[in-house]
Amino acid sequence: MRVAPVAGVHSLYLLSVWLHLLAATTWAGGMLFLVLVVVPWLRSGRREQAGLFLRETGERFRTVGWTCFVILIATGTFNLWMRGVRWKDLVDPTWLATDFGRALAWKLGFVVAVLVISAVHDFHSGPRATVAIERDPGSAESMRLRRLASLFGRLNLLLAFALIGLGVILVRGWP
Repeated sequence: MRVAPVAGVHSLYLLSVWLHLLAATTWAGGMLFLVLVVVPWLRSGRREQAGLFLRETGERFRTVGWTCFVILIATGTFNLWMRGVRWKDLVDPTWLATDFGRALAWKLGFVVAVLVISAVHDFHSGPRATVAIERDPGSAESMRLRRLASLFGRLNLLLAFALIGLGVILVRGWP
């Protein structure tokens, strides 16, 4: 699919792609930071500080993450429109059977899954886990809630990797 050749519109498209990549990198990189830096630090024996640290870190990253989601949805929609994809294409079985349509369908499905999992993690299981950890870090309840929140976070990280891969496929084609 071709991008409109008008110089100003093409520049706007490139800016949108850049913002899309920046938001995706910020979101996925933030999750990697949490998994590779924050969680190991918390497991190093500082349980008395874990609840407060998780709550404050989670609240800050939640704002960043949902801001990224808004940017990703807006720029992703605009980028698809610039590439000639219209709403009617998303329900056209013939178009969806193309390599591009198939990759986009997978990507949109994963986006919906990420939004649902993020909402459950960010507004339900994560906050409940941090309250339980602050109250009693060694309790069975805090351990159960921490594992549940961790499961949602890891699932989202795996979906982030899949979304990045599908983004490459949309631009470069299936391997």
